[in-house]
Order: sequence, then structure tokens, then C-alpha cells
Amino acid sequence: MEKTKKRVFHVISIGDKSDSISRGFDIFIVVIILLNLTVTFADTFEELADLRGVFDALELITIIVFTIEYILRLWTADYLYPDKSAVGARLAFVFSFYGLIDLLTFFPYYLPIMVPGGIVAFRILRVFRIFRLFKINAQYDAFNVITDVLYEKKNQLFSSICLLLMLMVAASLGMYGLEHGAGSGFDNAFSGIWWSTSAILTVGYGDIYPVTTGGRILAIIIACLGVGIVAIPTGIISAGFVERYTRIKQLMTKGEEHNVRFITSTVTHGHSWIGRRVCELVLPPELLLAVIMRGDEQLIPNGDTVIAEGDVMVLAGQHYQVKDAMSLREITVGAEHPWVNEQVRYLDISRQELILSIERNGRMIIPNGSTEIRKDDVLLVYHKPKETGNTAKPKAGSKKNRK
Repeated sequence: MEKTKKRVFHVISIGDKSDSISRGFDIFIVVIILLNLTVTFADTFEELADLRGVFDALELITIIVFTIEYILRLWTADYLYPDKSAVGARLAFVFSFYGLIDLLTFFPYYLPIMVPGGIVAFRILRVFRIFRLFKINAQYDAFNVITDVLYEKKNQLFSSICLLLMLMVAASLGMYGLEHGAGSGFDNAFSGIWWSTSAILTVGYGDIYPVTTGGRILAIIIACLGVGIVAIPTGIISAGFVERYTRIKQLMTKGEEHNVRFITSTVTHGHSWIGRRVCELVLPPELLLAVIMRGDEQLIPNGDTVIAEGDVMVLAGQHYQVKDAMSLREITVGAEHPWVNEQVRYLDISRQELILSIERNGRMIIPNGSTEIRKDDVLLVYHKPKETGNTAKPKAGSKKNRK
């Protein structure tokens, strides 16, 4: 059962393009999402009333698929959050962003069944299904660039939005002071906010407009300022995209790289490493413990991983090689490398890659998301290779069965 659970988690997880079943499941879910949204959209046309029975059947099928998927993700949540207890992992998934999206996708469908009254109000909740498109975006790195740019520029965007709100409030109060009592519709401060919003965002509905000379002069000033302030967030996001793709291009041209070779060693009965943690091992300076093969599993070790009898240790080094080559490489970070002074979590690195260790001034560091890259650091990078024949690959941060 535990092996089946692992396999189910691997299949429903996003990002493993080498597994045909997992990739097929991702495509199937995308088709179901688009079908569900299409049915929801088409159901609003009175001209298609004759097909309402077909739409209801398709909607029921897609809702059942979403329900089963949610149950499977809830069942395998302890692999998604391995550092939490079984209950804690499931609660973490339920209240996570994608967990809430998954729940809102199908739960409103069952509300009229559980609470017969207010069916119309429950049907309005179907609009939450549009957020299911975020699940599609998560499968492609190109879409993730958008969220990465917004996250990197969040402080600048927040500042520009605050500036915009300040202008709107100032315009509202100023226009109310000049136009109140002139019969132009500025009866209170909120009316001024409605006008300033439509004027600054260049919509200009025309339902409220100044009639006094002072009000019109202020409207001209507000309109001119609004054009510039509204353009600030656009410029910030555009600059973020340019910086992002410039860094990706620099990664291809800067930094010294060369392949890493490795050897394997089996921990036999009576070996001094048995029961010791990885951080307690004493290895030659030219070797690094990259992977531990334990039974039919391959583990990416960290400092707290305990060595057990029978483990096969994969040791990486420049002067050693075995037949079954793994995709390991060293990157020496130069002074002009774009990773300098960047934290690991913000690096432009494929989700198929993992930084196993950082060699700094003769010390070996096991990195985490907040580890900062420095000049002259030597990074050991593991890249998940494509499967050939019966060779399986380890997955960063998780366990996977080896064929």
C-alpha cells in the first residue's frame, strides 16, 4: 500500500515529463479543466437550452474527476509535506493556495444537495472554477516567470499602488471641496473616489464631472498626474521581465562549468559509518556524498540523513567515474555571475535541477532556500536526466522507486 501511495503521489505531482503516466495525467486534468469551463460558459446561453442535459452530464463527470483528484492529493499529502505529521500535512494541503483552489472547484456543486435552499446563490460560486487555470499555469515554467517577476518586484509594485491610492484620495477630497453644492454629483467623498478612479484609469464614464472652473482645473491636473502614475506599475513589470530574461541569457554565457565524475561504495556490516549522520562523515576533500541508494529507493541526502547498513553511497569527484553516469556538474561562481549575492530560492534554475552543496573557502555547505551565493563559490548541481532503458533517476527532495 505504501508503494502504491508513493506511485500515486508521483503520478499526480506536476513536473515529471519523463514519466509517461504522470505526463498523461497532467494532460488529462488540463482537458477536464477546459471542458468544465467550456460547459460552465456554454450553459449561460439560452440558445443552447436543448443541450442542457448534455452540459449537466459533462459537468457531473468533470466534478467527479475533480473530487477524486482532491481525495488522492489529500491522501498523499504527507509526501508533499514530509516534515509534518499525517494530520498536519493534510491540514497544510487543505489550507494551501492550490488546495483551496481544488476545493472551490468542486465543493460549490455539492452545496445545493446538502442545503437545498439558495440554489441560485450556490451557482454563483461556480465562478471560482476559473481559478483552476492556475493549476495549468503551474505546469509550465513560462507561466511561472510571471509570478516570479511579480514576487521579485512586489515592494516596488506596492509602493506604486500606494502612490496611486494617495492620488485618488487627494483628488476625491479636493474635488468634493470644489464641487460640493454645485449640483455636479459630488455629494460626498465617495463620489469623488468614484470619479477619480474612472478619471485616473482613463475610463471616464461621464456620469460625474466637474462644472466649476476650479474643479475643471483640478481635473486637468489629476488626469495628467494619473497617466504617469498608472504607467509606473507597467514599467516596473516590464523591467522585471527584461531583467529576468537577461539573467537567463547570462547564465548561458558566464560561469565556468565542467562535468563531475563519481564512484559508488557499499556500506557493509560493521562499517564505521552505520548509524552516523551525513554531517558527521569525514570524506576526502575531493569527494562529496551526492546520492544514497537504499533498497529500491534513491535518496538525496542532507546533513541529518542517517547511514544504514547496505546503503550504496554515490560519491562525486573530479577524478573518478563509473559506467552509469549521472548528470552532476560543478559551477564556479565568478564575480560577474548573476547568482552572486542571490539567495538559492531566487535563482534562475530549472525545477529539474537541484543544488546539492556549496564549497566555500574549503568548507562544504548543504544549502537551503535562504542560503546566499557568494563570489568564488563552487556549486554542485544535480540535473534529473531522461530515463534510458531501465535506469531511473532520483528526484530532488523526494524518494522514487528505482526500476
